[in-house]
Amino acid sequence: MRETMDPIPAGAPEKESFANRKLIRPTLPRPENHGNHNSSQLQGSERHDRPERHDRMERNDRGDRGMNARKTMPAEQTNAENFYYQKQMQSRTPMVIVLRDGEEVRGVIEWYDRNCVKINRDRGEPNLMIYKPAIKYMYKESEGS
Repeated sequence: MRETMDPIPAGAPEKESFANRKLIRPTLPRPENHGNHNSSQLQGSERHDRPERHDRMERNDRGDRGMNARKTMPAEQTNAENFYYQKQMQSRTPMVIVLRDGEEVRGVIEWYDRNCVKINRDRGEPNLMIYKPAIKYMYKESEGS
């Protein structure tokens, strides 16, 4: 037995030629459309192609967004410092503040702002307002070395 096909002449076009065909997808009920008022309109009509979105940057052949795309910057302030100051102020925790020149200041934080911290000291010593850039680090007096 021979398993060959009959030859088709090269110049003769086929009766069934392939043309661009539109893919038609049926509209099925979806759970996310349950509360949507427009879902009944979509079910009765044919699904339309979405318009092209211009707010998205086009990707190149590698999949990245090109040279002009930027990552979002992390938050400039996490408020961790503010939370720490608030906690120490409310509990009136005795603190040790070590300044850049090595001097240690002991006291309780009364208030703070963006640029400085006010320290209440006991034993008759004067209260101090210290600029934050002058502070090397601080710790709780109970955790002292």
